[in-house]
Amino acid sequence: MTRIVLYTGKGGVGKTSIAAATALLCSERGLRTMILSTDIAHSLSDAFEVPLGPEPTELTLNLWGQQPDVYYNIERYWRIIQTYVSDLFSWHGLDEVMAEEMTVLPGMDELGNLLWIADHVDGGDYDVIVVDAAPTGETLRLLSMPEASRWWVERIAPIGKRVSRLGGPILQKVIGIPVPQEEVFLAAERLLGRLDHLHRLLDDPDRTSVRIVLALEKLSIAEAHRSFTYFHLFGYPSDLVIANRVFPADTQGYFGHLREIQQRYLPEVEEEFGPVPVRTVPFFDREMVGFDKLREVGQALFGDDDPSKVYYRGRPYQVQRSNGTYLLTLELPFTSRDEVKLTRHSDELILQVGSWRRTLILPRVLVDAPTRGARMEEQTLKVEFEARARAGRGGKR
Repeated sequence: MTRIVLYTGKGGVGKTSIAAATALLCSERGLRTMILSTDIAHSLSDAFEVPLGPEPTELTLNLWGQQPDVYYNIERYWRIIQTYVSDLFSWHGLDEVMAEEMTVLPGMDELGNLLWIADHVDGGDYDVIVVDAAPTGETLRLLSMPEASRWWVERIAPIGKRVSRLGGPILQKVIGIPVPQEEVFLAAERLLGRLDHLHRLLDDPDRTSVRIVLALEKLSIAEAHRSFTYFHLFGYPSDLVIANRVFPADTQGYFGHLREIQQRYLPEVEEEFGPVPVRTVPFFDREMVGFDKLREVGQALFGDDDPSKVYYRGRPYQVQRSNGTYLLTLELPFTSRDEVKLTRHSDELILQVGSWRRTLILPRVLVDAPTRGARMEEQTLKVEFEARARAGRGGKR
């Protein structure tokens, strides 16, 4: 089974170096390793000091690197959809070149980068895929898209295909706007099906871990709190928090004061993120680029440990039956009851935490079960459903 390790964090905390060091250590310990950047501001090639392109490049024994490109991804994943959108813009009066440029919609480049993860897993060429992800805000937005795509595939795409098949030509004559052909809906359905497949890979705690890199300073820790909460909201398992660039004990002078500040924050971080373990990487007095320097970073972080192992196993979302009720529990660290809003529509439970919203498709056993209430206990949201008795043999179900 291919292991996926995804690193994210606030911009500037050094997640690219940590991801690159992890990948290098994995490869040197005999694991066929791919390191992939999903950040549009790629810096992997700078970290390794080796050119990287949109297809995998062999860096050294057991190690490959890749920096996907938006136009390459469009050709690979959504050329049919792009052609229709381009035709639509051309109909609106844009010249062909401008229409082509306008079809690169916001988020398409990062999303295409994420889809490579599923391709590499399905290809079976690698034991470990290390992902140097975009800063936390962009990563969270993108990781919420695969689950949202399932709703589109199940509810909207079938309607669109029927309309296109039965009335597309007539509609186009009446309204004068190019109507998407069935092949466009089929292409969209395939694309969104890949996103759904990606989501199932990323929320599998035996396969995937999200690791948060932070600096021991107030703004970085606050950002890590938010991202930690939202990863739990969307069911993505976190197994490690990494405090980067920690000053050593003998630091004096100007940096000695910063060392004192870091040491005040470190116990708080370890307590707040527990039971997820927290590891530290020291502040180095030189630029940590190139294979030799990245190896130092990796050794400082992992020592003799396996960088690809799961460091913490937890289930942020589960359903249990007890005393005539079903209890859905969802871990929401750093969250109060006032920040959580719940809405239910049939088989959908809509959870909103701050500005982030997740539509949770309920398990079949809860579809017809009335909601009895919800409460927050410490950092866990608990939603209670009535467990209705099943009909006997031959009765209604």
